[in-house]
Amino acid sequence: MFDETLQILLEEVDGHHSSRFGLDSTGNELALISMEPSRSSFTIAGGPTLSNGHSSGFKSNQYPGSSLSSGLKDTDDGFDAYNTVRKGEKRGLAGLQNLGNTCFMNSALQCLVHTPPLVEYFLKDYSDEINTENPLGMHGELALAFGELLRKLWSSGQTAIAPRVFKGKLARFAPQFSGYNQHDSQELLAFLLDGLHEDLNRVKEKPYIELKDADGRPDEVVAAESWKNHKARNDSVIVDVCQGQYKSTLVCPVCNKISITFDPFMYLSLPLPSTITRTMTVTVFYGDGSGLPMPYTVSVLKNGFCKDLLLALRTACCLKTDENLLLAEVYENKIYRYLEMPLEPLASIKDDEHIVAFRIQKKGMEKTKLVIFHRWQEKKELFGTPLITYLGQDQPSGADIETAVSKVLSPFKRMHSSAKAHIGKGSDFLSDGLDELCSSSDAQSIENAEFEGALSTHLSLRLLLTDDRVMNFKAFKKDTLFEPGKILSVVMDWTDKEQGLYDASYLKDIPEVHKAGFAAKKTRQEAISLSSCLDAFLVEEPLGPDDMWYCPRCKEHRQAVKKLDLWMLPEIIVFHLKRFTYGRYLKNKIDTFVNFPIHNLDLSKYVKNKDGQSYVYELYAISNHYGGLGGGHYTAYAKLIDENRWYHFDDGHVSPVNESDIKTSAAYLLFYKRVNESKMEIGESSYSHSTS
Repeated sequence: MFDETLQILLEEVDGHHSSRFGLDSTGNELALISMEPSRSSFTIAGGPTLSNGHSSGFKSNQYPGSSLSSGLKDTDDGFDAYNTVRKGEKRGLAGLQNLGNTCFMNSALQCLVHTPPLVEYFLKDYSDEINTENPLGMHGELALAFGELLRKLWSSGQTAIAPRVFKGKLARFAPQFSGYNQHDSQELLAFLLDGLHEDLNRVKEKPYIELKDADGRPDEVVAAESWKNHKARNDSVIVDVCQGQYKSTLVCPVCNKISITFDPFMYLSLPLPSTITRTMTVTVFYGDGSGLPMPYTVSVLKNGFCKDLLLALRTACCLKTDENLLLAEVYENKIYRYLEMPLEPLASIKDDEHIVAFRIQKKGMEKTKLVIFHRWQEKKELFGTPLITYLGQDQPSGADIETAVSKVLSPFKRMHSSAKAHIGKGSDFLSDGLDELCSSSDAQSIENAEFEGALSTHLSLRLLLTDDRVMNFKAFKKDTLFEPGKILSVVMDWTDKEQGLYDASYLKDIPEVHKAGFAAKKTRQEAISLSSCLDAFLVEEPLGPDDMWYCPRCKEHRQAVKKLDLWMLPEIIVFHLKRFTYGRYLKNKIDTFVNFPIHNLDLSKYVKNKDGQSYVYELYAISNHYGGLGGGHYTAYAKLIDENRWYHFDDGHVSPVNESDIKTSAAYLLFYKRVNESKMEIGESSYSHSTS
């Protein structure tokens, strides 16, 4: 009880004291101006875009009294960062005590303090780079607190350290992390990387830079210019080590205006494919009567477009080069709508709807469309799926319609002698009340007419002509000619006799777009790889209605299509697996196992800037989350590079772990380091020699 009370008092005292003073490494007090919490000057890929700020123009003031290479003491835990290392003693294996639901912080910290370039940096004298006057930073206090904690963790011994001083600084500058509630390790990591950058920013006075439009210039030129402008305002070890650059392309859906920008990123938030894809079942019919219908189930992006569904179907049904697919929704045995717009959102198609596609010859699609409905003659009720074909004649006749219907129905014939074709004479009649049988897309107006003649199986045909104006009823015969380009609809009456000749089961009971149960179970069993998560992150997608883009050509906000591409990758790359999903009424955690490589992660194919650099990475740390949303427990795996061995950091408990055991469904943050990299001085970037 005494220790718990002391723990709380220490944090409160430290937080109150640091609002007026900062302590340097020797315990000297610094008078500091009280400032607001840091705001990021970076765009976080896959995360929020945070605002830039401008320096107030203070001159550099080297951290006074700093002598980080001298004995660094902290009375809170009594550790000396520069204890003499005895022979055989290991460093970097100290745990962090849980101060009360601080496992999220401990997990993220262990990953960072085992990041090789950051270890090298903070174990040296970095005092010259402490920026106490950056209005976007924390006057160097956060960087100093982190540096001190890293030094203690890398001192000899394995006694767990209580990170009270660090948490006090964190709570002061980021009130959301005050108290002892559980938080997200990724949110802490994002704040900490940004805060360390601002505290260590070598730029003391940020210049004003007017951004230029790409204006058709080569990507290489625009990217280098953007990075140079970024480095003119943001120059720290965090930028050197942890920041990359991506290319963002926006396309206006109305005027096709293309906007290209290059932005820095600190980490990549990757969606899990199971959260952004859906399986859709579409029944494909042959418009020329060359085969029976077949259902195909394909995987597409939830926020994709009809063009994506068509592309997946083309592959699934092995569509020929001279064929197109006509996509339609069937409702109450009629064509409810045609899905002809490539950018029609797939979100408009519900799981319980029935979607069909018709294989149509490209050369015939500019001709007259013929829609064939099916009706039980006795009940006067429609049934089954309408069939669609195109009439190849420039001016089709009644005989052409009869021939086309007979051809489209031919695959449904039952294989016995009574199904042999013969043409019979049909009696003339007027169709009664068929106006309502066609959908709004086919029936803005209807002309009922009489068809003389019948199919090979004596099926009765009633013809409906659709046009954009009301027309009078009139009879027609086989030699009746129709204007090209019209949508013609035939309603066929079926009796028990016809059912014996044709198998109508193929026309009925087509599957829904998605049937819950089987498909969902199959999806959970499918393996998800890190590369599939990257593919999902880089896929083209429309902006949300609350995130529309202002088109400079249209002079209006548009729901543009956005595409991200990786342009330059940093030495350290962090992947955030988006396991937590938030809906309007539902929050959920996804425990799907993501298979990620430990060695030789080759990202070369994802990098658009072919600069000859190696983009092969090795895993060195993992932040894990166990349990459900809003609670659970965080741990970390980290690799000691020098001894090539993995360890499990569970708050204050540290134990060795086999490399084969670190890949679990709890992996949340993945830390990779680039290998085979030429030695570069701290502060250099891949543009160091190409820009000035």
